[in-house]
Amino acid sequence: MNITFTERAMQLLSPNIANKQLKLKYDTDGCGCLVDGVTALWLVDQAEEDDVVVETNYVPVLLEKSRLVFYDDNMVIDAVEGAGCFLLKSPNQILNPRMSLMKVSEHHE
Repeated sequence: MNITFTERAMQLLSPNIANKQLKLKYDTDGCGCLVDGVTALWLVDQAEEDDVVVETNYVPVLLEKSRLVFYDDNMVIDAVEGAGCFLLKSPNQILNPRMSLMKVSEHHE
């Protein structure tokens, strides 16, 4: 898997990532079905047992091993200008056009 951050995304993320790890979280809370989940960008304190690390052109990104099927092999994370959120896309599709950055404590379930 290859994840590339744009310059714009790196600039928006830089002030937030001190002592944190980035995680692409396939979030199914409030969804009727597992395949209806949406990807969010989380800032976490540490990896969970099911997480795998993907090296990028910026910082490593954590992904849940059990959710890798929902991602494409090549993805780009860009910042949405003026919206304060991020765009997750691949050559095949837009996975999330307005991906928020969420700071998540280690006690989040």
